[in-house]
This record gives sequence, C-alpha cells and structure tokens, in this order.
Amino acid sequence: MAKLKLSFASALYDRMQAIYTGEVEPDGIELNFMHFDEPRVIFDRMSGGLEFDVSEYSSSEFIQRFANRECPFVAIPIFPSRAFRTGFIAIRTDRGINSPKDLEGRRIGVPLYTITAAIFIRGYLQHECGVDVKNIQWVQGAVNTVGSHGSPTILPLLKPANIEINNSGKSLSELIDEGSIDGTIGTSLPESIRTNPNVDRLFPNYVELEKEYYKNTGVYPIMHLIAIKKDIYERYPFVATSLYNAFVESKKIALKKMYNLRALKYMTPWLSRDIDEIYDVFNGDPWPYGLEPNRKTLEALVTYLVDQDLIANPVSVDDLFVPTYG
Repeated sequence: MAKLKLSFASALYDRMQAIYTGEVEPDGIELNFMHFDEPRVIFDRMSGGLEFDVSEYSSSEFIQRFANRECPFVAIPIFPSRAFRTGFIAIRTDRGINSPKDLEGRRIGVPLYTITAAIFIRGYLQHECGVDVKNIQWVQGAVNTVGSHGSPTILPLLKPANIEINNSGKSLSELIDEGSIDGTIGTSLPESIRTNPNVDRLFPNYVELEKEYYKNTGVYPIMHLIAIKKDIYERYPFVATSLYNAFVESKKIALKKMYNLRALKYMTPWLSRDIDEIYDVFNGDPWPYGLEPNRKTLEALVTYLVDQDLIANPVSVDDLFVPTYG
C-alpha cells in the first residue's frame, strides 16, 4: 500500500534531525519535511492559509483556537520548543526598576502580546512576583528589526489590553537603547543589551530562579506543539500515533548523540556540566513528550490564558490532544 504523503513544517531542531534525514520514518507516512529558521513564519502560514498538513504550532494559539471552537487543527503532545523565559526580561537599569513590581506603570516592549513566551512571562510576573500586569503599557513590535513580529492571524482578545503599536520606525531594541521604553519581554533580548550599560536583565540570576521555579511548580514552559489539519486526522486517524512515535524516537536519538561527549556535537564549552545538570534537575530527560509529564505546565498555560483574557474559561488539558498509542 502506498504511503500517505504529508507536508510537515518545523524548525530544524536537534530533536527533529532524525526525521529530517530519514533515519526515522513515521509508519505509513511519506513526510515532506520543510524546515524554517523562524517558527513565526510557520504559524502565520498555517493560521492564515492552512498551508501545511502537519506543523510545529504555537501552543497558546492552539489552545485559544480550541477554547473558542475556531480550530481547524488537532494536536499531539509533542513539544518542539520549550524555554524558561525569566532571562528574557530586559530593563533600563537607570529607571528605578529594582524589582518586578517596579514594572507596573511602565512602557514595556513585547513582540506580540499573544505569543506564548509573553503569556508565560506575564503569568510568572503575576503569579510568582505579584505584578499587576494589566497596569503595564505594552508597546508591540519586533524586538531587533523594524516593524511587526511576523504577519499573524490571531483571534481577538476578549477584553481590551493596554497595547500600543510601535509605529516609530525603530525596533524595540532601539527604543530601549534610547530610553523611549523601560523594558522588553519576549523570545529575544534586545541587541542593545550588549552595547548599552543601562540595559540589562531584570533577573541576572535567572538560571537559579528557573531551577527553583521548576522545583516548586513542575512548570517548564512549552512554547510549541505539533498540529495536524483536522480534516486529515479525521480521514486518517492513524497519523496521530504514527507521527507521535516517530517524534519520540527522533528525540531519543538526539539525546543519545548529545550525551556522547567523546566529541562535542554542539558549540557549548561546558556541555558536560550542562548534562550533569540535566540529570540533577530533569532526571536525564529535559524535553518530555506526552501529556502526563507536562500536565502542570499545560494547566499553568491555560490559567494564564484565562487571566490574560485570551480565553473565557479554563479548558481541560485532557481534551487538547487526540489519542496516541505509543
């Protein structure tokens, strides 16, 4: 029987390499892997035009669409991208911002108010630091380039937020450099943090904070999941399990290669120390797939989406993913 041909769009992460090279092939599927350096492009093309059969996709955008019953996709609990974001809060150090609470009443840049990274950062500031994030003026625009952060097709907020579009003709990095804004949050730090002594992280000790946060909460922020066009899944439900198992196997291969320290696979000088830390903090698997190991993280994201007026009511994380049989 001929294999089902599907297009797949993702960034080319180490955990996707074995899929890309063909070392791992999903059962019954011939996958046309199209890789992009910037996932935002994938999201925009998927949301705006359903251009791919399967893709890496924003976890917050998926849940927002799912909760509002405007979702042409189903999802499987494979998470290509995840990151703690405490270290991605930059501030002007000459503005009296000495604690998270000092962000209230300030003008803070954000690439896109609804991106998952910004949602997790605001959730952290609200729930862990007691910040009234609705008492912040958000200035929306690309961090290190002029203009917008992609060309998103997103659902509207349920309530208005303090969002000002950056139409200055300057990037957020330039704005914080000149002092027109007091800080930035997002997926990137402003480039001016390397050149301006008055631009720095809000939390210089972010690694220690994030370890403690994970220890206390079990939350390791998930940025992206895998989305499948709903009509394809309904016609060929086997694709969910086939893809899930292939992605799991590909990640296992990536971990095995990373743990081989005879010749370093990555330009990380202290990779051996980092691997020791992975075992200490994550028991050897820093990138768990599946629902149960990620339940607390997903429930936190749902909470933040309600708090920040992207969805009206919590949704059960058990309902977010179609069945897979690993």
